[in-house]
Amino acid sequence: MKLFRKKDTPSPVTPQLISAQRCPSANIGLPAAVEPFEKELYERLRFAVPLIDAALMKIVRLTGGFRVVCSDENYQNELDRFLENVPVGVSGRSIGTFADNFLNNMLTCGSAVGEIVPDADEKRIAGLWIGDISKIRITSGKTPFTRQYSVVSQDGSHEAVEHPENILYASLTGGHSLLRGLPALSSILLRIYECIGQNFDRAGNVRYAVTYKPSGDACDMVYNRERAQMIAREWADGMNSAKYGQVKDFVAVGDVDIKVIGAENQLFDTNVPVRQLLEQLIAKLSIPPFLLGLNWSSTERMSAQQADILTSELEYYRRLLTPVLCDIGNAFLCSIGAEGECSVEWDNINLQDEKELAEARLKNAQALEIEMRLAKENN
Repeated sequence: MKLFRKKDTPSPVTPQLISAQRCPSANIGLPAAVEPFEKELYERLRFAVPLIDAALMKIVRLTGGFRVVCSDENYQNELDRFLENVPVGVSGRSIGTFADNFLNNMLTCGSAVGEIVPDADEKRIAGLWIGDISKIRITSGKTPFTRQYSVVSQDGSHEAVEHPENILYASLTGGHSLLRGLPALSSILLRIYECIGQNFDRAGNVRYAVTYKPSGDACDMVYNRERAQMIAREWADGMNSAKYGQVKDFVAVGDVDIKVIGAENQLFDTNVPVRQLLEQLIAKLSIPPFLLGLNWSSTERMSAQQADILTSELEYYRRLLTPVLCDIGNAFLCSIGAEGECSVEWDNINLQDEKELAEARLKNAQALEIEMRLAKENN
């Protein structure tokens, strides 16, 4: 039994617009290919700027849980057992792990690719695999609505995938990464942080200038070198003793002046430029600032609006993941000879949604009760 059963479908009619635009060397409607250097750039960007990595991980977690439902209830228990225990790569298990890794790659690179791996007999599914999108090239197939996949080898040659029906693919709008446009802003932000560190190394770590001014006496002129060395030695001993919790007073004879180096200079205030850059990053990532630990002043109404915007963003990512999850469930049903189809039921994003839904149901019930009472009174 094959993993996927082929059905005889009539060849689609090519629309006139596609027929006019389509040529052998053009890939109409296909997302841009993800190059290896681009993938490495975005991964390094997440490593260098913790705020970006935290925002993407929060998006993955906030997308929420789901349940794959079979149209035939007789196969629901078997489908649930498969999805809960299906191997994902070499270290993961369950369809939830696959969805998290798949969405994480899609947010980082703009596209994500996976594979349904059959067993040796090609009768059952052995597991799911998360592929490297930078090594996959997508071209248009024989019809305008089909895709062909090829793997890029080390020598640059392309090898076509033998079973493209086993490939799981999804991309953001246009196939561009969610981090597109952030490397330039992040470079400025990292430069500011580097300068802050250098300034604290120079001025933040307090250093002292001890100046000994000998008098005009002949004795001081003869022993000024020895006295300067003794003052330096005693001062260094007193400063080193502070590391171990000991307090030593410094006593000197003569005209000794002690000043803090750089005390008259103040560090630059970086709150304004750093906040401007962070605002640009957050606007791109569509994450409310309070979820990232940024205590910016905002009203309760503004926080509620930001939460609503985040909910719409999460709904968008759910729409991208739903076809991929349905393909996995349908592939399993085909492998066991079932005729049912799968659908995905997503959990509510947060408890606030549950409260709003409950209040809406209550108000609808109250309105229906009032309408029924008024109808009886009129009759």
